[in-house]
Amino acid sequence: MSVAFRREDDDEHKEPRFELPLPPGPNLVTKRGLAAMAAQVARLEGELEAAEGDAERTTAIRRDLRYWRTRHSTAEIAPVPTDEVAFGSRVTYTLNGQRKTIELVGSDEADPAAGRIPFTAPLALAMTGLMAGETADFGGRSDAIEVIETGPIEP
Repeated sequence: MSVAFRREDDDEHKEPRFELPLPPGPNLVTKRGLAAMAAQVARLEGELEAAEGDAERTTAIRRDLRYWRTRHSTAEIAPVPTDEVAFGSRVTYTLNGQRKTIELVGSDEADPAAGRIPFTAPLALAMTGLMAGETADFGGRSDAIEVIETGPIEP
């Protein structure tokens, strides 16, 4: 017998919706990251009200809202770094002859295109603890990274 003749609706064949995974480790954030999380929660709460009557959309928004509320409630503002590379640092460095500047931020605030990478990224881990003028191994090369300047993102 054809499947078309024995099922009553398409819901049984939909992909299951799982909770959004929470990144492991502490939920460190910058002040900017905490504000962005609060804005995300507010935006989703507004969308939830607007989606009333659309069950599928409401379910998706509620899932996202649970994620952002959890992230917002567990957020810890990291201490402002001093003269060594750490979470919340803006770092100017050279790698493969190119000079770049990045910011080390939390997982939810990361945006590589804007120069914000998570503090758990391999590049960030390689530079953590370095001071201006120090070098680090990276990508199988010794002294591949040289930190030119580092300081806090937020004063």
